[in-house]
Amino acid sequence: MKRKNRERINHSIVYAVLIVTGFLINLPIISMMGTALKEPSQALMDTNLLTWPPNFRNFSDIFSHTTFGRSIFNSAFVSVTVTVLCMFIASLAGYAISRFKGRVFSWYLTLLLVLQMFPGVLLLIPLFVIFKGLGLINTLFSVILSYLTLNLPFSIWMLKGFFDTIPTELDEAATIDGCGPFSTYYRIILPISLPGLSSVAIFTFLNSWNEYLLASIFLRKESIRTITVGLQQFVQQFSSQWGQLMSASTLATIPTLIFLIVAQKYLIEGLTAGSVKG
Repeated sequence: MKRKNRERINHSIVYAVLIVTGFLINLPIISMMGTALKEPSQALMDTNLLTWPPNFRNFSDIFSHTTFGRSIFNSAFVSVTVTVLCMFIASLAGYAISRFKGRVFSWYLTLLLVLQMFPGVLLLIPLFVIFKGLGLINTLFSVILSYLTLNLPFSIWMLKGFFDTIPTELDEAATIDGCGPFSTYYRIILPISLPGLSSVAIFTFLNSWNEYLLASIFLRKESIRTITVGLQQFVQQFSSQWGQLMSASTLATIPTLIFLIVAQKYLIEGLTAGSVKG
């Protein structure tokens, strides 16, 4: 009995520490949501973390008096487009590198690793010059192409590691049944690669949704700004609309939280499956 009581006390202490730690880590998010539900006049004067009753005026104001709703649509369009294209291209490249051996593919893998060493900020000026020459500045296609280029190397590496864990006997059996390389990839390999594809989708979507630097350079028109650039309209030169800013930030955070909660099982499974071979 004493041992069971001691275990219960230890478990209670561990849970209490985890709850307090979780609260402290998420305190900025809780404060952001609490400020979003306050009256505009309370945002600076009220020091309480939460207020009651909650007020949703800030949320209605950002849709009725600003273009932030359009920014949400632009970010969703860009992020989904980049995610779908990245999954398709990276899965093809990862499968090819995993199954077809040779010096060319070894060099390509090395090149992908080298590309990961360069910070994205070095690409700002070259990309701006190229996009300006092509007339792509102030178009969503410029950020779609940029995000796709930046996310592809990591996505290919991840899916290549995942495809390495799939036995090649499945490919051989499909070949005996009359499937070609692409048919084997589409009919056999792709359906069992959902965890790896989900991991790529999560990383690509979050990177595209949260990216600010490239979007702030390439998207100057108010009608095509993404959500990270659209938050700037609430920060003015001499004052900031804190209630609306926190409401807009809350709306920008909710989709990523929902996406992570829904897909976290596939994310963990995909990362662990691609970390070892055999």
